[in-house]
Amino acid sequence: MTDGFRAVYGTEPTGVWAAPGRVNLIGEHTDYNDGFVMPFALPHATLAAVSPRTDGLLRVHSASGEVPGDIVELALDDLAPGRRDGWADYPAGVLWALRDAGHAVTGADLHFVSDVPHGAGLSSSAAIEVVTALALNELYELGLAGWQLARLCQRAENVYVGAPTGIMDQTASACCTAGHALFLDTRDLTQRQVPFDLAAHGMRLLVVDTRVQHAHSDGEYGKRRAGCEAGAAALGVPALRDVPHDGLEEALGRIEDDEVRPLVRHIVTENHRVERVIELLSQGGVRAIGPVLTEGHASLRDDFRISCPELDLVVDTALASGAIGARMTGGGFGGSAIVLVDSDAADTVTKSVQEAFAAAGYAAPRVFTAVPGAGARRAR
Repeated sequence: MTDGFRAVYGTEPTGVWAAPGRVNLIGEHTDYNDGFVMPFALPHATLAAVSPRTDGLLRVHSASGEVPGDIVELALDDLAPGRRDGWADYPAGVLWALRDAGHAVTGADLHFVSDVPHGAGLSSSAAIEVVTALALNELYELGLAGWQLARLCQRAENVYVGAPTGIMDQTASACCTAGHALFLDTRDLTQRQVPFDLAAHGMRLLVVDTRVQHAHSDGEYGKRRAGCEAGAAALGVPALRDVPHDGLEEALGRIEDDEVRPLVRHIVTENHRVERVIELLSQGGVRAIGPVLTEGHASLRDDFRISCPELDLVVDTALASGAIGARMTGGGFGGSAIVLVDSDAADTVTKSVQEAFAAAGYAAPRVFTAVPGAGARRAR
């Protein structure tokens, strides 16, 4: 990293920081409905070698981006929502959000290297935002806590980039701890680190990257969020988080819009699934979470309507091959699925999924075991 920074900028960086991608175990699209989520950090991370500047310039370079070798140079005074500078929008948005919040950040040189798969539903955008924010927080001695950095990064993505995402991805990247899943209440950002050691129970969680690209800033994600907001308005509640699970059927009967009704059903039942997983894990019932994951996929596929043939093929094939549970993870319309398996069945399930993709004429999926890793930190 330091060699790369030196090759690009001709000087030594002040430091190197890291922020991970994440997998969401359960709780999909609930975060922008003030609901519950349960992600954990991946070992895959975005690294940033960074030095501060005093001349009002932001320079960013990626060794693993779409155009490696090109430095993007931006004047801080020119940063504004609606600019389009490609991948550089994410770190630039963080600079804009920090300055807009009144923090005296006067510029930076950043060099990024990442092994978080882009477009796989594993929060590559949040990783680059959080590593940028963490580095600047330390370099400029801003004194912001992890949850505060997450809020600023969410604002960067919502307002500057224009993607209507919730708070989960940035909080997971900023606040997760190794060996744990993060139970997060997205309304008040209260957190609980939940031990999550599948290997100790003879199990693994596979991530299957379908290699189908998705984009959060496209219209479909925004439509789902708008539909959820319409559902909350129709029910007279601040957010769908406030619809009780035991009152769901009564609530659905009050919604006239046939497009909105299934969105509401997914959010309310998904919040309940998060609570069930927490209860099962607290009781040692790790295996019992498998069917809950599978229920979540059916809800995302049928009610929220954000799955795709490749994701459905992963889930169906994995279950037919002996998986304990499986579901899509992330924003949808592509990306990745997670598969809970017994450790001794991992190879069989992986081979079955690979063969099913080949038979369907799809590109070969990328499969790896997800192990809860550390959140954002200084690397050197």
